[in-house]
Amino acid sequence: MTRRPLVAGNWKMHGLRASLAEIEAMGVDYDAALRGRAELVVCPPATLVALARDIAVRAGLGLGAQDCHAEASGAHTGDISAEMLRDAGAAYVIVGHSERRADHGETNADVEAKAAAALRAGLAPIICVGETRAEREAGEALAVVAAQIEGSLPSDAPAQIVVAYEPVWAIGTGLTPTPQDVADMHAFARARIEARLGGGKGAHIRILYGGSVKPANARELLSVPNVDGALVGGASLGARDFMGVAAAYR
Repeated sequence: MTRRPLVAGNWKMHGLRASLAEIEAMGVDYDAALRGRAELVVCPPATLVALARDIAVRAGLGLGAQDCHAEASGAHTGDISAEMLRDAGAAYVIVGHSERRADHGETNADVEAKAAAALRAGLAPIICVGETRAEREAGEALAVVAAQIEGSLPSDAPAQIVVAYEPVWAIGTGLTPTPQDVADMHAFARARIEARLGGGKGAHIRILYGGSVKPANARELLSVPNVDGALVGGASLGARDFMGVAAAYR
């Protein structure tokens, strides 16, 4: 099954207007050859989404956001709906990132509702799953990821959704699982996605790896079976490193 690789950059709570120059610089190296091999998406903070729209279009990059509310509108001070993000120019939105689950107490049900909201608004959700170090050391990694897939993916989700496996213990730590660990988890995740959605969708959905991905390890990680790209954190803040990760697909 052919799945077009996706490399998505999550800027997290980083970036001011001056940072938009990095998106423009990314476009310089995103030539026709690389565009034919991989899709690139950048997810800046919400304050920059609308400002980044035209720059991303010129650079040939997709544009995403980092979170959305489950409701389309309402008395939810400080929140942003999927419809608002779509109106601002986003095509993707990250939901269920481990930092949202930990810092804001988001449950699988919350993530499922946000993923459904993204689909309602015409956005492709990037649904994050992954275990903590304590869960992995306790032998619970597979059970945790299975429960997150079962509880976070809308049962009627189309094959256009994206799933990102992010071992929480590897995010920003410099630690990474072995290629075999990644291969085992991605194969397991694909089977669980098919069990959740059925209809052969599991074979079409892209599963990204996220967790300390950088130019030095991108080629090794992105060549692992069932890895269809990367969700990149710190290395996505600058054009040089982000495009260095994407260069694994050249």
